[in-house]
Amino acid sequence: MNKKVLKILTVLLMVAMIVSISISSFALEPNSLTGKDDAAGTAEIQAVGNSIIGILQVVGIVLSVIVLIVIGIKYMMGSAEEKAEYKKTMMPYIVGAALIFAASAFAQVIYQFFNGI
Repeated sequence: MNKKVLKILTVLLMVAMIVSISISSFALEPNSLTGKDDAAGTAEIQAVGNSIIGILQVVGIVLSVIVLIVIGIKYMMGSAEEKAEYKKTMMPYIVGAALIFAASAFAQVIYQFFNGI
């Protein structure tokens, strides 16, 4: 793609993002038309969502540890060429595993921050 076209598209996307952020939303509160207070239903949905996220985090952590063990064993048993190849794959893996481990703590910090506001 031409550099000029790429710059124009970038500027247009940035303008579209700025405009979409500044648009006000005139939404109604949930159940404001019916007058019902459905806090129990919301709590149930949050509980189910929290349990699903917890399960996904545990599965992700277990899988990342298993893959790390497999890569480590292959690294120890491999030849010099294979070790160089495993070193190339190790860095993206470590970044991904760190994101999986830190995602829950990071999400909880953000939730606590915005819940306090």
